[in-house]
Amino acid sequence: MGQPLTGGPGGNAVSNLQGLPGVPAMTPLQGLNSSEVRGTSDDNSLKSSRGSNSGPSSALSTPAIKQQPQEETEGHDWVIGFNPAVARKLDIDLAHTLEHDSVVCCVKFSADGKYLATGFNKSANVFDVDTGKKVHTFTDESHKEGDLYIRSVCFSPDGRYLATGAEDKTIKIWDIERKVIKHDLQGHDLDIYSLDFSPNGQFLLSGSGDKKVKLWNVETGKVVFTLGGEEVGPKDGVTSVAVSPDGKLIAAGSLDRIVRLWDAETGYIRDRFEGHGDSVYSVAFSPDGKWLASGSLDKTLKLWDLGGRARSRCRTTLSGHKDFVLSVAFSPCGNWLVSGSKDRAVQFWDPRTGITHMRLHGHKNSVISISLTGDKEGSGGRFATGSGDYRARIWNYRVGNFGTEGSSERII
Repeated sequence: MGQPLTGGPGGNAVSNLQGLPGVPAMTPLQGLNSSEVRGTSDDNSLKSSRGSNSGPSSALSTPAIKQQPQEETEGHDWVIGFNPAVARKLDIDLAHTLEHDSVVCCVKFSADGKYLATGFNKSANVFDVDTGKKVHTFTDESHKEGDLYIRSVCFSPDGRYLATGAEDKTIKIWDIERKVIKHDLQGHDLDIYSLDFSPNGQFLLSGSGDKKVKLWNVETGKVVFTLGGEEVGPKDGVTSVAVSPDGKLIAAGSLDRIVRLWDAETGYIRDRFEGHGDSVYSVAFSPDGKWLASGSLDKTLKLWDLGGRARSRCRTTLSGHKDFVLSVAFSPCGNWLVSGSKDRAVQFWDPRTGITHMRLHGHKNSVISISLTGDKEGSGGRFATGSGDYRARIWNYRVGNFGTEGSSERII
């Protein structure tokens, strides 16, 4: 390649869950049946008013989260809990609910935060973030029969292209303005589960169930190199890939429970992070490139320290979700690490302390994918969630000193 993949942060996580429509069983994953994923099961943890004092019991390793009372608003079907052991620094509000006709497998903001892409059965949608209106739909018309789930979506840094990865083993790079396919990338032998553009937009990274990671030249559509054939490479499907903010490192999470790190220029493996007790479903670099976060079916997140000269190590393990951790993402400022889980919750963690500050129940099914956008100064922004309940949602978050006065003592 000859140069680092310089630019901004990336990382998009896509989960492969047994029971999701159209997903082959790459490995036996317990506990998720098709009726739950389709959003048909009852969810008694979400009440009719925002701020209801009812909800699931806490399983946090950090102090229990107590509910912050909220006035009733039109919208109504989401609940937030705040950690009473720390000062409240977050305020969350629902901006838009984006209905789909199937499971929403993935969500991703454009680099400028103006648009959100979603992937679902046979198509990818692009929404205007301010209005919540759908502005584009991209569908491969050559696929007429059966299901074809889009497992990953990713905008190029300049916003010209949208890459989509599907269970037909192909990656399509769409020219958004012209609404045509620029490249139909073929080379993987199994479903595509994750995509990430290099920060300079010249390369596209893909991870597949075939145990391989490929780096593609966006202009030519050719493979630059393939990672994973080496002895220390993934022994099972690659679920998540990410390029570091400086473009020098490639990370991948795998069903074999290991996170791997490669040199983006040479393709040589740099490190292997072992410690998760089950498959790794999501990886994400911090904006400063000093940490790598991973989420696993062992219900935990891990933060790996990349800053030292010695071999990278696990800085901390974050426990609190009651089921599989399916997606992890950092805020653009780096002050928050956000996770989505099969327990239907989203949690905001402080990566410096390992403490969870907030838990949001805003879906009736697994939170499969998360994406964040916002300012780098840390005053707030937006985050998006994609779920098995056929919905994607866009949320606003503000950061400040909101105090704890008047908070309820009831635990969720």
